[in-house]
Amino acid sequence: MENKSRLTKFITFIGTVLVWLPIFFTIVTSIVGTVLSHTFRFDYLMPAELFPIALMGGLLLLWAAKRAQLNKGPIGWGLVAMTGFLITSQVVAVVTGLAHGEHEPTGWRVVMVLALLALFVLANIVLGIMGIRLFRKL
Repeated sequence: MENKSRLTKFITFIGTVLVWLPIFFTIVTSIVGTVLSHTFRFDYLMPAELFPIALMGGLLLLWAAKRAQLNKGPIGWGLVAMTGFLITSQVVAVVTGLAHGEHEPTGWRVVMVLALLALFVLANIVLGIMGIRLFRKL
């Protein structure tokens, strides 16, 4: 049983780190870019670009939660929400014509896409918090 517990803790740790990496990289590159250029720099699309890393982490967290029989629901729903918000933002960008330059990135179209991206980032953060909570319970 102790060996299973160690493996579950390890999976939880790696999953949590992977979920937080896109957020961490976004913040670090923003700080470094701002300091070096003396102008505020922030790549708000970076978490979406690094989604595969967060997805791998979320899947590892889900696996660990199932092994430990803890927080399966919240982690599963967080993973579904994170993925769903990103996919929806991309679909809305294509349907509204923002993705291929048919419309200028202004008005309600860009607000809708950015709101969905913000919900994606929020779901990513919540999933990271759930990973920390799972690790602490183990």
